[in-house]
Amino acid sequence: MIYLDNSATTQPFSEVLQTFQDASMQYFGNPSSLHSAGMNAEQLLTKARTATAKLFSIDPKEVVYTSGGTEGNNLAIKGTALEHVSRGRHLITSQVEHPSVLEAFEQLENAGFEVTYLPVDASGRVSPKEVQHSLRKDTTLVSIMHVNNEIGTVQPVEEIADILQHVPHTYFHVDHVQGVGKVSLDFAHPGIDLCTVSGHKVHAVKGTGFLYVRQGVSLSPLFHGGKQEQSLRSGTENVPGIAALAKALRMSLERSDELDRLEGLKRRLMFAFQEMPGAVVNTPDDASAPHIFNVAFPGVKPEVVIQSLAKKGIHVSTKSACASKLQQASPVLLALGRDVETATSAIRVSLCFDTTEEEIDQLLKALHECLPEFLEVMGAKNA
Repeated sequence: MIYLDNSATTQPFSEVLQTFQDASMQYFGNPSSLHSAGMNAEQLLTKARTATAKLFSIDPKEVVYTSGGTEGNNLAIKGTALEHVSRGRHLITSQVEHPSVLEAFEQLENAGFEVTYLPVDASGRVSPKEVQHSLRKDTTLVSIMHVNNEIGTVQPVEEIADILQHVPHTYFHVDHVQGVGKVSLDFAHPGIDLCTVSGHKVHAVKGTGFLYVRQGVSLSPLFHGGKQEQSLRSGTENVPGIAALAKALRMSLERSDELDRLEGLKRRLMFAFQEMPGAVVNTPDDASAPHIFNVAFPGVKPEVVIQSLAKKGIHVSTKSACASKLQQASPVLLALGRDVETATSAIRVSLCFDTTEEEIDQLLKALHECLPEFLEVMGAKNA
């Protein structure tokens, strides 16, 4: 099997699974319990939190463990909006965010908040000047993703943070789910208040992640009942998952010297598809992440491409895994100005550090073998 859907989820590292198993067996106590089994679990939790914070040069108290990206984004967005509603009801995001962000804002709109959805350019980038021009006295939150999950565009979040650090009472949230381990981000930037990380994108187990909450930032919690995670996320902590997450993050960040090789593989894809008849490349040439590539075959249903490749043992995807089963045009590609036909026919190839050049060769070979069928469909559509 050739697995090229790593932006949907990654295969856990074997060492990470061993850590999860060991912690599950040896540290099964509830970390809130006062007996020795509980205190041992609490010690492991503290050790993992300290290790995670050190990786990102932040304070351990700024690490709030969650179940992953969706929960982290919802806690950051709804938690900020609801906590600071007395200061204002205006929020800012972009048109190309992950569904977990866009739907959180939609819910807040239904609750009486006003949301500005910023447009993007043809490469999918938000303009920092547009962010600045959209700010109002009643703006309490700006939320912009770091790396787009469909096309890999890297947003200028640090430039936006430079602006927002001088704007009192407006908090800045960054969805860093697709960027961790692939595109660096300074969590300690004074303009970044909240940042979401998901474990299963970096070879940890599913159901793990954390939200960076800068000291001094107050949130309204989504869950109540146990006062865990500084009262921001009640519920018994997933200690084995958290320990495994710390291991996966360390192992992923240690492989940063392989990013150039990963970028080279993406460039190979880009050059090959730019020369391929009927293909439309959607990932920008510059300022895009090294592991995400998006291409469309207008007129060909993406599931046809995906199933054709699956028969050859190659696994790719369409848009966000959270929305891949929805038969509709990609809002991200529409925001870029692509036509509906292109926006409904895109596939995403997403790599990891274990992806090889031989696997990319086999993907391109398989697509060339399928190309006559695709072109026939496209020709019939245009006839």
